[in-house]
Amino acid sequence: MRIVAFLLSMGLANAAGAETIHFATEDYPPYNFREEGQYRGVGYEQAIGLMQYVKADHTIEMMPWARALSLAETDKMYCVFTTAHIAERDKRFKWVEPLAIDRNVMIANKASGIEPRSIEEARQYIVGTQRNDYTQDLLERNGFPKIDLATDLKLTFKKLMSGRIDLMPISEKYFEDLKAEGNAIEALFVLSEQKFSIACNLDFPDALLSQMQAGLDKLIADGTQRAIFQKYKMPISN
Repeated sequence: MRIVAFLLSMGLANAAGAETIHFATEDYPPYNFREEGQYRGVGYEQAIGLMQYVKADHTIEMMPWARALSLAETDKMYCVFTTAHIAERDKRFKWVEPLAIDRNVMIANKASGIEPRSIEEARQYIVGTQRNDYTQDLLERNGFPKIDLATDLKLTFKKLMSGRIDLMPISEKYFEDLKAEGNAIEALFVLSEQKFSIACNLDFPDALLSQMQAGLDKLIADGTQRAIFQKYKMPISN
């Protein structure tokens, strides 16, 4: 059963009659994840932090990524994080950024013996990712003919380790976490580098968007973002 976290914004008093901002996110460590019944992560903590400076209530719900992205595209008061700001999405949302800068690497199960070292060499293999993730856009844009889509990245990773797919693109930090857990995986090459952001509906109120961006700017300026990166052992964004 999905856990829904309804979290009142901290700090400033709410403006009378202000609409509620609804955040949607996914289980994708270290950016957003559930641990011991609580939401945590680099993106999650920044979203909570910047809402101190926004005159509105908010909710946060974790759900499958395809649904989270769809809600932000179709509902005026929805935003989704942690969202890669890539060209294909640029005109589809309003943006609050950056939550982080990250690289995406192509990985393989070491037991498979598969070792492509470039996009060209990797195109011959079955590559898996989650449906509507930014990596699906990356794979399609780079001409991968055999793309296996799953509902989430955990299922994709299970397919990789069981040999049902050959390769998988993931966040460099997520790769490091999976490897630290003892998984026999290898990063073969860097697929992309991208900015991670909060993406809001195109009709989302500009006044609230400006408050959110100002709040994030303050987290960056006062060192809070850097402290969050250090807490989750993330590379420091420049």
